[in-house]
Amino acid sequence: MDRLLDSLFPSAENIPEPWRLEAPLEQRDYLVNGELRRWDGPLATVRSPVWLKQGNEEHQVVLGSAPLLDADTALTALDAAVQAYDKGRGAWPTLRVAERIQHVEAFLARMREQRQAVVKLLMWEIGKNLRDSEKEFDRTCDYIVDTINALKDLDRRSSRFELEQGTLGQIRRAPLGVALCMGPYNYPLNETFTTLIPALIMGNTVVFKPAKFGVLLIRPLLEAFRDSFPPGVINVIYGRGRETVSALMASGKIDVFAFIGTHKAASDLKKLHPRPHRLRAALGLDAKNPGIVLPQVDLDNAVEEAVTGALSFNGQRCTALKILFVHEDVVDAFLDKFQRKLAALKPGMPWEPGVALTPLPEPGKVDYLDGLVADAKAKGARVLNEGGGHSRGSFFYPAVLYPVKSDMRVYHEEQFGPLVPVVPYRDLQTVIDYVLDSDYGQQLSLFGNDPATIGSLVDTFANQVGRININAQCQRGPDTYPFNGRKNSAEGTLSVHDALRVFSIRTLVATRFQAANKELISEIIRNRQSSFLTTDYIF
Repeated sequence: MDRLLDSLFPSAENIPEPWRLEAPLEQRDYLVNGELRRWDGPLATVRSPVWLKQGNEEHQVVLGSAPLLDADTALTALDAAVQAYDKGRGAWPTLRVAERIQHVEAFLARMREQRQAVVKLLMWEIGKNLRDSEKEFDRTCDYIVDTINALKDLDRRSSRFELEQGTLGQIRRAPLGVALCMGPYNYPLNETFTTLIPALIMGNTVVFKPAKFGVLLIRPLLEAFRDSFPPGVINVIYGRGRETVSALMASGKIDVFAFIGTHKAASDLKKLHPRPHRLRAALGLDAKNPGIVLPQVDLDNAVEEAVTGALSFNGQRCTALKILFVHEDVVDAFLDKFQRKLAALKPGMPWEPGVALTPLPEPGKVDYLDGLVADAKAKGARVLNEGGGHSRGSFFYPAVLYPVKSDMRVYHEEQFGPLVPVVPYRDLQTVIDYVLDSDYGQQLSLFGNDPATIGSLVDTFANQVGRININAQCQRGPDTYPFNGRKNSAEGTLSVHDALRVFSIRTLVATRFQAANKELISEIIRNRQSSFLTTDYIF
């Protein structure tokens, strides 16, 4: 392990040419009202999780800097969004659906041109490996295409009139107002855009604040945002959330709050809004997803899915398997196979072929994980795998903790990192009680092949979590499936289809089914005198 850690971080000359850094990027631009404005105030230093060797020492790479906007500047972005929405009368919210789609398609074309730049920054800023960074970019582009197609389908169904009990009506979806969109650092492009794009395409105006890590990778897209949308429709700000976002929420001018992060942060921000009944929220929050291994099980499949589920992107996913309950009859065999599978995962830098374990972007994360390990060991757990818990700089080698008990912090806390707590159990009620009593309810995974047991557990857990995975790890995709959670894990539902509904409201135009009214409606449609009342069919 010492040799591995000694050789982990490279020297600058050993980095492949396509992924080498140029000079640090001093970013002072932010986007307000269709203009790239320059910030001449203080900047936040952006550090990479990657360290480089210089002689006998290793130093953390400074990638550049980003603006630390103040509250007043953030409020100018909000004012631009409010003006562009103009209480629902602005050009963007009243634009025909087909025309809004054209703007989003124009943005997508410009975005695709920046693939190399964004992928490179994903690796350097958050330590995501090359394959997953490319996948995140491509999946985001696919999500935009799927959103466009879903809106076309939705609009086609809304293009007809309905006649009920002598009332003629047309029901269409209308925007909600000004949206504040904030994404997480683990998927700073994909998770952010799964709220940002639906908010825009439904006719809302947006203030967008990038994630705290993964902030520079938005810079290559600023011109695309500026050139693809009317002024004020999309505004991009930077800075500390407690100063900028707090001011936005306290203004009472935010109509939709899209946030992915901790439930505590979301609660604190929502409390600042003076008109809470007017605030819609789409929130992806904490999770402590359990993997439950039953005594009758395909052990090879369970191990394969558990290793990937627990350690993909170093466990830094809300959908990661955060705790494993393994029946006593199979726990020894499970742990043996798990450790061998883990040992085969390649540590290294994000651009290295086949690398699976990379440095962690969050400052203080290694110390936090060390604290969880120390607490568990003090209360009777052991680190089973060779080298588990060893660290160097920002890199933490995964640790399998066993046996984990209820008095340990890692039993309850969402570690959001490469720690794998394993709880042995004899009585299945122990696992059921864990799920029922948990503050979180995003997903869980069941591994087993006894139909009676699986069927019973599905019924037990269906009202506890948003998704039950059978013989598969927890995950978000496919994006057409609902992504939600219960308890403190989420508010609202996201998917390609659901997100369009989250950021809009059904609005009805109705009239008595009488000759004069029929003629009036026909005249409006025939002469295209309304963007809302229309029977246009989008191809």
